Amino acid sequence: MDNENKQPRRNSHSHAKKMDPKLRKRIYLGLLLATLAIFYAIGAYAYNILNSAKNTIDQTYSKTNLKKSRDVSSVLKDKRPISILLLGTDTGDLGRTDKGRTDTIIVATVNPSTKTTTLTSIPRDTKVSVPDSENSYDKINAAYTIGGTSTAVKTVQDTLDIPIDYYILVNMQGLTQLVDAVGGITIKPLLTFKYEEADVTKGKTVKMNGKQALAYSRMRYDDPEGDYGRQKRQKQVIQAIVSKAMSVSAIANYDKILKSIGSNMQTDLTYGDMVTIATKYTAASENIKSKVLQGQDTMLDGLSYQVATAEEKKKISNEIREQLGLEKTDKDFSDQAYSYGSDYDQNDYDHSGPDYSNNYGNSTY
Repeated sequence: MDNENKQPRRNSHSHAKKMDPKLRKRIYLGLLLATLAIFYAIGAYAYNILNSAKNTIDQTYSKTNLKKSRDVSSVLKDKRPISILLLGTDTGDLGRTDKGRTDTIIVATVNPSTKTTTLTSIPRDTKVSVPDSENSYDKINAAYTIGGTSTAVKTVQDTLDIPIDYYILVNMQGLTQLVDAVGGITIKPLLTFKYEEADVTKGKTVKMNGKQALAYSRMRYDDPEGDYGRQKRQKQVIQAIVSKAMSVSAIANYDKILKSIGSNMQTDLTYGDMVTIATKYTAASENIKSKVLQGQDTMLDGLSYQVATAEEKKKISNEIREQLGLEKTDKDFSDQAYSYGSDYDQNDYDHSGPDYSNNYGNSTY
């Protein structure tokens, strides 16, 4: 082979060393622009979510006629514990379009210092005095029907001598849509039963769509604990929705989630309030506890009520106030504990009852 036909051995790095400086700059610039484009796309997507969320929250905002019992702006600013009254109406359920009643009533206390959120249920049949009612006493779920959210909030505040900082009202149709919007929820049933769309076995984890979750949370009469058992299941569903909504997989469905919220929710939380809670109070989600105002089945004027003793109301009041960092109540609840008919003997009243103060801890459903 002629020497002139031999090719010199190339150094493996010679190509890089001899690359045109202008070409190198163009490659680097292209990579930089591509990286910026990716970050821009993510940023634009996040901004779109936040912008859409703001528009949705603005649509759901509806203040009450009540003056706040404390300065909630300073409470949020100082990152102090807050209370939110969760109200679930039966409007939209089974085709209903009337105002309906609040069959779900939960006082949520959010404490970032103790990293605890406590959900205290008030049975819908709890006997109370409702402001501006023509009756001497009513079931607490009628407060919303009588005077709207303002009356519902005031009734809870007066009944337990606690401040309610905010409220969130959601109808049952919204529950169905919200569960579907987050892609369904995973539940570990608390008991075995078949009811409407729900067919569950105790302890056997199951994924539910909106209709199944609604049926699971609505069933009452086949539960040995009655309305108390239903409250447990409702809180279980709420926790499952929150957990799923905060997952990465739900982000892709944010538009469906916002749509379901916008058409089925009403609150006096502003967008700014929600951003503050989301950024400063996240630690409170680490431990979720569940409690209930315990009453006794009592027939009054032919209707069944749950009647809580003065001692029970004071106990629940002080527990909530402690969660909010407030002093114990000095209210005497005895004047509103009993308003029985003349044929009822208060000494026959059974003060005993099961303890439903379940601590769900970090469980997910």
